[in-house]
Amino acid sequence: MPAPRPILIVEDDDILRATLAEMIGLEGEFSAVEVGSATAAEETLARAGAHYDAILLDVGLPDADGRDFCAKLRREGQRMPVIMLTGADGEADVVRGLEAGANDYIAKPFRLNEVLARVRAQLRSFDSSEHAVFNLGPFKFRPSAKMLEGPGGKSRIRLTGKECTILKFLHRLNGQAASRTRLLNEVWGYSSAVSTHTLETHIYRLRQKIEADPSRPRLLLSVAGGYRLEAGMEGGEPEHRPTH
Repeated sequence: MPAPRPILIVEDDDILRATLAEMIGLEGEFSAVEVGSATAAEETLARAGAHYDAILLDVGLPDADGRDFCAKLRREGQRMPVIMLTGADGEADVVRGLEAGANDYIAKPFRLNEVLARVRAQLRSFDSSEHAVFNLGPFKFRPSAKMLEGPGGKSRIRLTGKECTILKFLHRLNGQAASRTRLLNEVWGYSSAVSTHTLETHIYRLRQKIEADPSRPRLLLSVAGGYRLEAGMEGGEPEHRPTH
């Protein structure tokens, strides 16, 4: 099962926030971090290595209007889906929230299944958008462009569709290992025509592209029966990679 996707909940109602966080994490699909104010949300987002796949954002925060805070996040370059939670569901309120950069707007009281469905829908859209960017060692990984960017954007490494799918799946596991069988199922589906040799060939070609020394990989690692990404490590860019 993929690692839970981190969701930031910004809601000043302690009981509602705790209930949302508990229920969002029940099935293991998501994990939640809770804060009760815009100030706390800013501090959380600014922490080293902080990453959230989506934000559930209350409009009525004690220290800010959630719509203004959403607009501020967009100005600062935050591109993850933002879903606003509010008791004000008039047309003008919805329009103002969307114009501030929110991706969706849910009126209170709401049903948890509706919140989860909206989050999933926004993540599906975001994951295939031009804004989806993941850190992978020294690279910026842009799946929609099928590309890895070197430090400072000075070089670009083109990827095939299958290479992108392999990297996206392993990245989602946050350093956990995936067996060869699991990777084959995730990337190629349950096709009897595909063997582990096909996967190993793709892994070999990926290492030629992303490792400084493919014979001694530091990013795409072999483990017993499978592979994992050491995606959080820092390191130098592979030498002699073509720039496109």
